[in-house]
Amino acid sequence: MASTSSRDVRGVSIFERRTGGGPPTVVLHGGPGAHHDYLLPGFDALARGRELIYYDQRGGGRSPVPREIPVGWREHVADLEELRRQWGLEKLTLAGYSWGGLLALLYAVEFPGRVSRLALVSPAPAWREAREEFERRFAERNLAPELQRQRADLRASGLREKDPAAYSQRLFELSVAPYFFDPSRAHDLTPFRVTGRTQQEVWSSLGDYDLRPVVAQLSLPATVLHGQDDPLPLDTARAVTELLKGQFHSLPRCGHVPYIEAHEEFVRLLDHFLPADRHSSSGDKF
Repeated sequence: MASTSSRDVRGVSIFERRTGGGPPTVVLHGGPGAHHDYLLPGFDALARGRELIYYDQRGGGRSPVPREIPVGWREHVADLEELRRQWGLEKLTLAGYSWGGLLALLYAVEFPGRVSRLALVSPAPAWREAREEFERRFAERNLAPELQRQRADLRASGLREKDPAAYSQRLFELSVAPYFFDPSRAHDLTPFRVTGRTQQEVWSSLGDYDLRPVVAQLSLPATVLHGQDDPLPLDTARAVTELLKGQFHSLPRCGHVPYIEAHEEFVRLLDHFLPADRHSSSGDKF
């Protein structure tokens, strides 16, 4: 059973969702400008023997802000630190997905004494040139002839008029298909939206960023999961893992969404790494 609430964080109403019981892990969603819902139900499989704390980051999902409120990377890091204080946690275990992985790194280098361990799943690149390579690869996949054909077929199908909900679902699937090793698995991804202003402001605020020198100074347990067919370059995730002196797990036949395409391995690896009450996690075995 999950519980939800909203809390005031530095003048912004932040939506929060908790599920499970035991040592807490804070889950950071991607985007920027998205929301936690699209990590479900996949991530919830980790809520055995531990509590998962999700929240919609400022400027996305159920944590909207007026246009005059800043939503750059420093605001996101400051929000997480204030949340940590309100939660009454001395240190955080962070599980960051995509942009959430980069946010976890940004928080860790700003507050190294406040992070106990890092789990990065398909992390966004830690330096700008690698992000530009991702954008090139994604654009190339997006223009694949088969995807173009399927989009043309959808436009000509009349589905938009006959069944708008089904049309929107199919349009979403085709928009995220380039992230997958098997594009048909896009059907299993919970639909989500990205707030464009938030996304743009975060990347603009990062500028010509390169976290590698400061990441190398971190000393904490870390694990990284990355699909071999992710449009985010595998080598960039491996490089960050080496700087963290962590464990790197390369997932075959998997794109950017391992909690769907490599679900069993995703659960096995993170369940082993994240703190848990092991007695509670096995309590359903009689």
